[in-house]
Amino acid sequence: MAPQSHGTRTPLRATLSATFVLILAGLLFTANARLSGGEENRQPENFAELVRQEVDRGDDLLTEVEGLRSAVDTLSEGLATEVPALDPALDVSSGIEAGMTAVTGAGLRVQLEDAPTNRPQPPEIVPDDLVVHQQDLEGVINALWAGGAEAMTLQGERVTALTAFRCVGNVLSLHGRVYSPPYVVEAVGDPQKLQAALDASEPLSIYREYVAAVGLGYSVETRDTIDAPAYTGVLTLEHASVPAGTDVYR
Repeated sequence: MAPQSHGTRTPLRATLSATFVLILAGLLFTANARLSGGEENRQPENFAELVRQEVDRGDDLLTEVEGLRSAVDTLSEGLATEVPALDPALDVSSGIEAGMTAVTGAGLRVQLEDAPTNRPQPPEIVPDDLVVHQQDLEGVINALWAGGAEAMTLQGERVTALTAFRCVGNVLSLHGRVYSPPYVVEAVGDPQKLQAALDASEPLSIYREYVAAVGLGYSVETRDTIDAPAYTGVLTLEHASVPAGTDVYR
């Protein structure tokens, strides 16, 4: 017999497997298409819901802010009505007495100066007798306060209750600065009362004896206008405080 030709036979299992794969691929494609279509339909809905939620959240925050603002306004109004106002007259008076307010008015100008170095002196006089000392300036300042001075300056700087100065030799240290004589003290107040206080001062009576004996400088002038600038430093109280219950308001 003549040989018969046969085509290549594919195994049945392979054919079934290929068919199954094709069917499965078709099902996956269809499902994927449906899912994609569903997502396209759902995304706008999710975005809109997200926007709505954020808008609602923003509205809630605005409502909370308005509530807090209203509470702050209420507290502020309460403070404005409950805290007593400082008496204007007391405020001005305190500012003047503390030296924090500039003032002007009539008063006295007192000048102290060292004795001239070329003047012949008695043999019992020593160099220390020829210069202005701290106690001399303190005598002038204390006498003027006692005479009712309402404001005072030393070397043009405002003198306050906390002013501290020191004389070393013939150099004055005041508020971190140094000055040489002549030393000038100006006081705003009744000129006659201020002069009477200077005349009655025991330390100044001793100073005036040296004025006559060795030539120390001492002069007093009445001025129609004396300008006392405000103190520009910092007033710090370390030991003083207002007692509890003290009413400094009206």
